[in-house]
Amino acid sequence: MFFLSSQTIRRHRHLYAGSFVALAVGVFLLGLAATATAATIAHGTANLVSITVTTLGDADAAPRPVKVPMSGEDVSGLQVVLSLVGTISGFITIFVIASTFAFAVASRRQELGLLRLIGATPRQVRRMIIGEALVVAVAASLTGALLAQLATPLLLSQASYTELAPVKLEPASPWVPLAIAVGIGLVVAMLGARSAARRAGRVGPIDALREASLESARIGPVRVIFGLLFLAGAIAMLALIRPSSGEGVVPLSMFTPMVLVVALTLLAPLIVPLLGRLWAMPLVAWTHVSGRLARSNVIATPRRSASLAAPILAISAVAGSMVLSLSFAADSAAATIRDTLRAPIVVTAQSMPTVSGVGAVDAGLPVQFVRAGAEDAQLEDAEGIDPAIASQTRALTPLSGDLSQLTGNTVAVSKQMAGFEHYQVGDEVPATFLDHQAVKLRIVAIVPDGLGVNPDFLLPLDLVRQHNPTAKPERLFVQPAPGVDPTELVTRLEHAVLATAWEADQADGVRQGNQLGLVLLLGPAAFYSAIAIANTLLMGSLQRRQEFVTSRLLGATPNQIRRMVLWESSLVGLVALSLGTAITVTVGILIRHAMTAGVADVPVTVPWGILLGIGGLCLTLAVGSALAPTSYILRVVSQETVVHQRQ
Repeated sequence: MFFLSSQTIRRHRHLYAGSFVALAVGVFLLGLAATATAATIAHGTANLVSITVTTLGDADAAPRPVKVPMSGEDVSGLQVVLSLVGTISGFITIFVIASTFAFAVASRRQELGLLRLIGATPRQVRRMIIGEALVVAVAASLTGALLAQLATPLLLSQASYTELAPVKLEPASPWVPLAIAVGIGLVVAMLGARSAARRAGRVGPIDALREASLESARIGPVRVIFGLLFLAGAIAMLALIRPSSGEGVVPLSMFTPMVLVVALTLLAPLIVPLLGRLWAMPLVAWTHVSGRLARSNVIATPRRSASLAAPILAISAVAGSMVLSLSFAADSAAATIRDTLRAPIVVTAQSMPTVSGVGAVDAGLPVQFVRAGAEDAQLEDAEGIDPAIASQTRALTPLSGDLSQLTGNTVAVSKQMAGFEHYQVGDEVPATFLDHQAVKLRIVAIVPDGLGVNPDFLLPLDLVRQHNPTAKPERLFVQPAPGVDPTELVTRLEHAVLATAWEADQADGVRQGNQLGLVLLLGPAAFYSAIAIANTLLMGSLQRRQEFVTSRLLGATPNQIRRMVLWESSLVGLVALSLGTAITVTVGILIRHAMTAGVADVPVTVPWGILLGIGGLCLTLAVGSALAPTSYILRVVSQETVVHQRQ
């Protein structure tokens, strides 16, 4: 049976070439993320600039010492990005491989029926398909792993000395991470081929006698049940996207679209024909024959249409949701800064000369400490303030507690941090400063969130000077004296700007950082999805040679066939983009509500250019990948048609 699998792969190279490329690229991205993560772990292990603290422990974990790197040596940001890249790439890989294998089996329905006709059992057919998948998976996984190993030094050189990794990263031993990537590739391929093999085993001998490869409009009950289960899970996740979710809003904005994509892909053979009919209504009225044929093809082959739509749906939903989420996060940050900062003037310097007309100068001192938890410890940013002065320049009215008690070993925490860690006034926060002095900070107040203005922890000025004598302010918030015009005072202060200008600059910085994160997260996935879309459409077009021969013999011209393929690929693309848009809009609305609750007059910034670019690129790839092989096949078909007519 393995020999037969090898022979069928040679015969159907054009089908399995698509699966090979898709899996090789997927393993390449996973391997690249794994080897780069291994380099960051190796750097952290060898990192000597760190502080060792003991965790608190709980009923499930005993206290243990952990090493926490200093901020200048911290590569955790890159580790988070790499883990997200691996998650998104793995998600796209699963869908692409499952759809390509399913499409390959559906395209060979007549051949599988012939095997059944000459005596092959369903089990033998399933084993043959699994064997084909194993041959392709081994070759593709090893190829992807080799490419990942070759590209790792280039990635690490580009990531070194950046905001995510302010150190020089060197490649680590590649065997474990690449073995993990290869293993994931094999598992994904086997899972994708398993459902296709079961479907192949149900092909009957009668299919060998069919000239038309018609698909059943029904799908199996197992697929429907799992589709509904994933849909119910996605609805539950959507219900969790609310203001009380805190820091969990961002992960939900990424994983909820994935679960929705899984649900809609499982139910796609039922959904795609329905949406195809709706999109085809104006098309049929305008084009008549070619549009009607395109609609019939989409409706009559729901599994093929669903397989073609899957990669477009996945990238449009995931990318669109992340683009909107990051844009709304920047809007929320800008509004939060505006509502938190009361001072009309900001001095972007460590000190300022004595100038008449100045009422109060809020010169907070930055500091860091390690906060020990039950199972781990984290490096936290804090700021030392004078409560009396800071209350004039910032919105620090306590939600509970008394900020005037911020003296000695005390701390005021933000509402978000208090909710995340379940802190209350009177609780103690174990802290170890970078001078290795450990203290317990008693919480005296819980203050409103002030991202961009206030860190999550506010300490007394004297406490910061005690543990960091060289600390200097990063910026000064200046409150003019009564009756003094802020605009006039700015002209007499060096490095001073109006608060509105500083707020706009901070918001721009957030947007630029979000754009960088978007490129890092979606760049590999978008590249892979583009290959997957082109791959799937190419496979679909190359399998329609007999259909085009029949159409030419019936009198259809090459231009009519091209128009039919154009409208058909456009319909599939529009159906997938419609579902992706619905997911994006739903998640975007909920994310905006969760991020902006309690903040007034939040601007709405929708990056139409990026969203339309994603949709336009998907449609262009879909149409181009369908028309290019069609034109090639038609040239061959025209010659065969002439031969048939002469005979």
